[in-house]
Amino acid sequence: MGDFGKKIRLNRILNAPGRGTLVVAFDHALVLGPIPGTEDPGGQIARFISAGVNAVLLNLGLIQRYIHCFAPANTPGIIARIDWTTVWNSLSQGDHGALRSCMLATPEEALRHGADAVLTYLVVGTGDADFEAKEIARNAQVARECERLGIPLIVETLARGRGVSDPGDPKWLTLHTRIAAELGADLIKTDYAGNAGKMRGIVANCPVPILVLGGSRNETALEVVQGCMKAGAAGVFFGRNVFQSDDMEGFLGRARAILNDYQDAVVARN
Repeated sequence: MGDFGKKIRLNRILNAPGRGTLVVAFDHALVLGPIPGTEDPGGQIARFISAGVNAVLLNLGLIQRYIHCFAPANTPGIIARIDWTTVWNSLSQGDHGALRSCMLATPEEALRHGADAVLTYLVVGTGDADFEAKEIARNAQVARECERLGIPLIVETLARGRGVSDPGDPKWLTLHTRIAAELGADLIKTDYAGNAGKMRGIVANCPVPILVLGGSRNETALEVVQGCMKAGAAGVFFGRNVFQSDDMEGFLGRARAILNDYQDAVVARN
């Protein structure tokens, strides 16, 4: 019965084949504080919804406070971030900071808050075997609970740390996306391989759909969207490229045009 529940909830997030999914990640403030673009959470969430994104990634506190925004019909799906990590702060300290991750909520609590899916980190390449073993163990535990409840699990797989010179290296992407699939992920959020050809190999070798993250704000974000669609990815998972954009609605509209029909978008631009 849980499998049917997962399929129903995944359908709120994933578009039909050939029409890519557009998810906005808006969970940054928990780790980075109120960075630019996150100061008016209610207003930003309303803008994401108005732009017709497929889903929004939030921490449970914002889900609880702004759940009313998602009450009308045909609103985006809700993805709940249910863990926290020191990886980002550790990286800013030149890999000298302590590596820790912890759970903030259970899948059952996220489901009770109205979430359609939950999302967790899985970080490899850190050089810390104990940390990575705990990453595996907690993701496995979350996957089993998600199976019991019928709520999809999205795993954000990343290669970060002293052993990683290029997080988009196909060897790393192939490794951690497969690990997440083996643990029971229903969707994967991960880095872009740098071009469509390399990314196509990652997508082809992963048993579950991949959503490509946008990373830091950059001028090539729409090229990443194009590359993802050419590679056969399920869509994109953008954060700062959306909520820090000078023209958020315009950016989302252009991204949506590419995701809905890549070939038509190419013809129109040329």
